[in-house]
Amino acid sequence: MKYENAKDILPANLLAEVQKYARGKLLYIPVENESKSWGEASGYRQKLLKRNVMIVNRYKSGVTLSELAEEYFLSLDSIKKIVYGKKEKELLFEPTVKSAVNYANAGLLEEWLTLYSDTFCNGQVISFENIVCCGVMKVPLRLVDEMVEKTENSTKVENEAAFVTPLIISYKNDEFVLNGQYRIFHELKHQNVNAYPSLLLIQKEEYKKFERMYGRHFISVN
Repeated sequence: MKYENAKDILPANLLAEVQKYARGKLLYIPVENESKSWGEASGYRQKLLKRNVMIVNRYKSGVTLSELAEEYFLSLDSIKKIVYGKKEKELLFEPTVKSAVNYANAGLLEEWLTLYSDTFCNGQVISFENIVCCGVMKVPLRLVDEMVEKTENSTKVENEAAFVTPLIISYKNDEFVLNGQYRIFHELKHQNVNAYPSLLLIQKEEYKKFERMYGRHFISVN
């Protein structure tokens, strides 16, 4: 699903009313009769919650944090948030860094990523079977592979969108690769942003190497 300018869709009088409450914000407008929240319909949130309960129970039974991280293919920081974090509260999905961090703190970052993909990436399916989904971290943009097409549509984006939406970056074959979001990326570079909150997706077979080379150099966003 791509961004649309509300003035191109809504009648002027309706747009004026919406601007009173949400000027400059990114909104999700649910379809008619949508009764279940994201995650409930697919059962994915319930699956993650059960996993988190199992992680907590295994930790209480004596399994170490490092052992749990290796067993469940999660970063050590994610395991700590599940074990020590606050109980899940009502989570509001938005395509923002703040929303992603809230999900990460509840041990549900995979769900946030799934919701983002469903909403803004034309329903592209993300499989977590072979990747480690790290928390939201400040990633130096100089590390990101810039072999992206600089088309007319990828050179400019609304400034506010560029500074509220986290980037989604894959680490594979020793490279940091952008998963779409080229317009946002180029705007950040244009604004001379050095490091930016991002979700890192790391191939499981490369996670130990990533930790060894970069683990101490990335700062978690809380």
